[in-house]
Formats: sequence, structure tokens, C-alpha cells
Amino acid sequence: MKPPLRIAILECDTPMDQTRAKYGGYGGVFKALLSTAADALEQPDLMSSTKGLELSAFDVVGEQQYPELDEIDAVLLTGSRHNSFDDTPWILKLVEFTKKLLAQNRVRIIGVCFGHQIIGRALGVPVGRSDDGWEVSVLPVELTRKGKELFQQDTLSLHQMHRDVVHEYPEGVEKLGASPRCLVQGMYVKGKYITVQGHPEFTQQIVTELVTTRHSQGIFNDEQYRDAIERVGNPHDGVAVAKGFLRFVLED
Repeated sequence: MKPPLRIAILECDTPMDQTRAKYGGYGGVFKALLSTAADALEQPDLMSSTKGLELSAFDVVGEQQYPELDEIDAVLLTGSRHNSFDDTPWILKLVEFTKKLLAQNRVRIIGVCFGHQIIGRALGVPVGRSDDGWEVSVLPVELTRKGKELFQQDTLSLHQMHRDVVHEYPEGVEKLGASPRCLVQGMYVKGKYITVQGHPEFTQQIVTELVTTRHSQGIFNDEQYRDAIERVGNPHDGVAVAKGFLRFVLED
């Protein structure tokens, strides 16, 4: 595709207070990431944070708003605290919309964490709780050859915040990476979709707020909390992944 790229961000959750005050919704979090990635492509005649990228956001939880497909070039499904395998009405509507996207050949799909799992569910593979528990904070992902090609580096570290996984790869998918607790860290089909289980959009501040809140709620025990906080400021490759997303939408 040629710029301007029209990417609709489907907000599948609402950020916590500090993050919401800074970015608004998760659409704002992804707008910040994708704008930084557009500049990092170092192709200012093609795309930058001020040129060639048109980002919109849709609340698919409360408002259940969706874009018109003829008005966009790509859809990005965000992460969420909700379970991708639940049958609540808004999740079922999102799965059906994702199936509609998968059945056509122009609008491309990007899935992140919960969004990655929703795409897996729409493709008919099982999603659910991991037997190995939570992945939290900055962790390494072992890239496949295709993963190295798409993200243009040999190693990858990403913020994680999940205990749900896609249990199997759909037929015909190219694998992007794996970790000890999650064998399906990313999926790719040229011209159709790209997904990651990790959170390229997360920052030290966002994850610190999430971990601290979930610790106070008893979701994370003291050991999990300390372990996550020790790694929360480590370098991560969110921008490299976002650059891969933009190249995916641009590719012929």
C-alpha cells in the first residue's frame, strides 16, 4: 500500500488512571508508538509522525464502534484485561468483525496481546489460560527466521502482560517467535495479518502502574511483583516491532 496509511485502532480496554491522564485511551498509546516508529523508519518523504499516517480510534467495548472498511487500510486490535475466550456480547461482536476482516483481501490486520488472541480465535484455534502462568514486564522472545526478517533484528525483548495464550498456530501461518511460557508469540500471513503476544506499546510507566495496581489487588504476589519491577526499566524493542507493523501495511 502507499501512504497515507489509514489505520483504525480498536480500543479493547481502558487504561489505568495515570496512563489515561497522559494518553487518553489506548488509541493514544498506540498513536504515540506508531508516530515514533514512522519517524524511526527514516523515510521522511514516504512517512513520518507528521506525514503519511492517519490514525483513528474506536471504542469496541462500551460504544462498540467500528470503522467502515472502505475508509481504512488496516485495523489494529489492542490488548485488554478481558479474556479473549469469553462470550460476552462485545467480544463476540469483535470476533465476528475480525472474521469479516479475515474474509477480505484489502484491509490488513495487526493484533497485540488480547488482539493477537482474538485473531487466533477468529481463525478457529484454541485460546485460553496458559498452564505456565503469567509473563510480565520485559522478557526475551526467541525469533524465528521470519521474525528476524520482519523486525530486522536477531533478538527481541518486549513488555509482556498476559496469562492467556494462543495454544496452536492456525494452518498456513508463518511463526514469528516463542518464549518458554508462550510458544505462539507472533503470527504472520503476508498481506493479511501480523500479531504479537507482547506489548510493543507499553512503557516503563504503563507497566509499573499495571504491576503495582495488580499487586495491591492480590493478582500478583510479592515475588511476582518484585520480579516484574526489577525488569520493568530494561531496554525493549517496541519501536522495532511497530516499524515491522508499518512495513507490513506498506508491503505489496
